[in-house]
Amino acid sequence: MIHPLPSVEMACAPWRLSGIVYGTLLNHRPALAALGEAVNAAPYKAAPVAPVLYQKPRNTLAGDGAQVIVPADADELELGAALGIVIARTACKLSAVQAPDYVAGYVALADLCVPHESLYRPSLRFRARDGFCVLAPAVTLRAAVPDPDALAVRVFVDGEVVQQSTTGERIRDVARLLVDVTDFMTLAAGDILMLGVPAGAPRVRAGQKATIAIGGLAPLNLSFAAEGEAQ
Repeated sequence: MIHPLPSVEMACAPWRLSGIVYGTLLNHRPALAALGEAVNAAPYKAAPVAPVLYQKPRNTLAGDGAQVIVPADADELELGAALGIVIARTACKLSAVQAPDYVAGYVALADLCVPHESLYRPSLRFRARDGFCVLAPAVTLRAAVPDPDALAVRVFVDGEVVQQSTTGERIRDVARLLVDVTDFMTLAAGDILMLGVPAGAPRVRAGQKATIAIGGLAPLNLSFAAEGEAQ
């Protein structure tokens, strides 16, 4: 069951979700460190010097309360907790000073994928299944989030805390990520750029329920069902 997307218009008019949501890989220092010497071997050959992005296309987007399907070819899914940066207006080649003024607000996301080892050229097959990007029910305005780089991130599965982290420990904080991304591509009003998920994303199975809470943002809830058993 795919629930309606949250209304950005209601939360921070006049912006609307454009349907373009970008994920960011290896922006969490422990996640990059976990690769160890593998980051210097083929196919990587070196640590990334620019943001590693992937897209969560429209079919992946789902709203709070969504029931996500665990596909038949996967025993479990990785549940990444991500801070979404909602873009307020056309952003191109921003400076660090300008960057905050181009943020409409922030939203919690569940960035789901089929577990896989290689992060080289992020795979649509693993990351772009239906319902694999669940958004919280509301966007919190930028003015209500004085420091987006110091928010507690908690993931609950069946009521138990399974991961705790913060939006800190990032190689690129919110402003720097916006600067580096808009240096080579333009972001439009309503786009969402994820800050990146922490290392060690918990895994979930069919029949479980999860909640992601990031700072004082609206939390999101989702559940999981096996393919063919969705309600």
